[in-house]
Amino acid sequence: MNPIVWAILLMVIGLALVVLEIFIPSGGILGFLAVVSVVGSIFMAFSGAGTTIGFAFVAIAMVGLPTAVVLALKWLPETPIGRRLLLGVPTDDDVLPEDDPRHRLQKLVGRQGTAKTDMRPGGNVIVAGETYEAVSESGPIDLDQAIEVVLVRNNRLVVRIRTDGAPSGTDGNDDPLSQPIDSLGIDPFDEPLS
Repeated sequence: MNPIVWAILLMVIGLALVVLEIFIPSGGILGFLAVVSVVGSIFMAFSGAGTTIGFAFVAIAMVGLPTAVVLALKWLPETPIGRRLLLGVPTDDDVLPEDDPRHRLQKLVGRQGTAKTDMRPGGNVIVAGETYEAVSESGPIDLDQAIEVVLVRNNRLVVRIRTDGAPSGTDGNDDPLSQPIDSLGIDPFDEPLS
């Protein structure tokens, strides 16, 4: 057989072994065989076809080996072995500690409340009877104006003006015992009349 055919065959085998080394954990045995095959291919090209073809095989090895590794690593996550080896990208809930306040704040999205202070754009709001730090989604919000929680950003509620026509200060709830005392207009420190 012609030495150039052997050189091509050994180069193809070497590149295939590099790809297999990525997919099959062999402890480096397939990688070692890949290097031996590529070096043998270059040797066969130099000895059988001259320096020009030999340097062409060196160039093929220098471009082919990294390309084979990159392509194998690109295909790896889509294979059954790759899905077992590589973990998926974690979500925000996966990486947050259990006692992180964002979990509690996230439950307030969609809830309604009132502005406790003027928001230009930041201030405080009352939602579900508790005071929270918030920022307006767009534009200023006046004191006691009805708001709705849109999302949570950096441990702050993002709110917007409620447009459903509910009177401000009610928090969507008619029970005065479940509302904060500030929203009822009662000053707890007033002296009783006698």
